[in-house]
Amino acid sequence: MPTAIATASYRGDFERCRLLCESMDARVTGHTRHLILVEAADVPLFRQLAGPKREIVDERDLLPGWLRPFPDPTNFGRRRIWLSPFGWPLRGWHVQQLRRIALAASLDEEVMVSIDSDVVFLKDFDASVFSPAGKTLFFRRPDAILDVTPEHRDEHRAWSKKAGEFLGIEAPETTDTGYVATLIPWRSRAVKAMVERIEAVSGRSWQATLAGSRILSECTIYGRFVDEVEGLTGEYLPISESFCRMYWSGAPMDEESLTRFVADLGPGQVAAGIQSFTATDPGLIRRAAGLR
Repeated sequence: MPTAIATASYRGDFERCRLLCESMDARVTGHTRHLILVEAADVPLFRQLAGPKREIVDERDLLPGWLRPFPDPTNFGRRRIWLSPFGWPLRGWHVQQLRRIALAASLDEEVMVSIDSDVVFLKDFDASVFSPAGKTLFFRRPDAILDVTPEHRDEHRAWSKKAGEFLGIEAPETTDTGYVATLIPWRSRAVKAMVERIEAVSGRSWQATLAGSRILSECTIYGRFVDEVEGLTGEYLPISESFCRMYWSGAPMDEESLTRFVADLGPGQVAAGIQSFTATDPGLIRRAAGLR
């Protein structure tokens, strides 16, 4: 099925996003286009990454005009906050989620694959893998909460509870099934139905509803919608393993630890994600990925 790849990014991750693009150009096939979603102020910087199959999308073309970015006064304007009439200020990672949902709900392509900008492809990959025999892969990991470090479990359960509230799921209040990963596909038609469901439950636009909360996990909202509202129909093929190996937190990785990390990819893993907050040198990641 026609498949678009989407990456929400910002200027602080520009070099990592450039590396993602280079690895995709060298190793990824089977997609119609790669869309990079950024704040308006970052569009000129990211335009240098545009190409025949890569588009830079201004968030103003996706999000309502009442959600606007401003310099964050708590860190002397080094970062941004987004203000709206509907709740507390949102951080960039909140707004990146809204961009991805808005894009998926507007696509002509039947499938959208989300890839974070700190991911790099290490092996050749055909995106048609996400749509075997006309179905769409659906990432769900039963009892995934047990794999979450204890200090983050309450946050994950809060995401699950809030997703249920958005979708009008009365029971169960939360689920221990995990839906959070990178390099996973969404069915565009399901996202359109998901935002319609949020609007029917809340009585206002889905953007206003989600912007009114700082407890957001777009993967969890989509996952609970497919699992519990749609009912995991025959259009989906559930999987429990991600195609991407992630390094979510910890000390910056050096060349030796990166080499080990890459060497230990699982049989079905084709990419690695080194979370930008670990401050791992993109140059080291480039060498470990074999992109000189």
